[in-house]
Amino acid sequence: MIVRKVAMADASFERSPGQDGKVFTGNVIDQRDGGPITIGYGRYDPNQSLEETLAVDDVMIVLEGRLSVSSNADTGAAGPGEIVYRPKGAPVIIRSHEQGAVTAYVTYPHWQEAFD
Repeated sequence: MIVRKVAMADASFERSPGQDGKVFTGNVIDQRDGGPITIGYGRYDPNQSLEETLAVDDVMIVLEGRLSVSSNADTGAAGPGEIVYRPKGAPVIIRSHEQGAVTAYVTYPHWQEAFD
């Protein structure tokens, strides 16, 4: 069995695909590692917005800051230690608050392959 420990320092952050705002993703485990999921970190600068229809199932854990998450008619806020599940096919808008936010995420299947 292979056990792998990762940290935010292992992530190489890039602008979230198809977005103009200052929202960045950094995979630490993905399709290159041979497993079925992607694990990484997200970084949202203050007062940013990301809008998309999810191509994968996504779990996001807020590590720092606060985010508002809207899907259809439902809106909620999440802060440190809270988990947000977003199902494949759901339209979603994520907004960071004035302090920005840092998240960890897990997607199934790999989100990058959904953009190819």
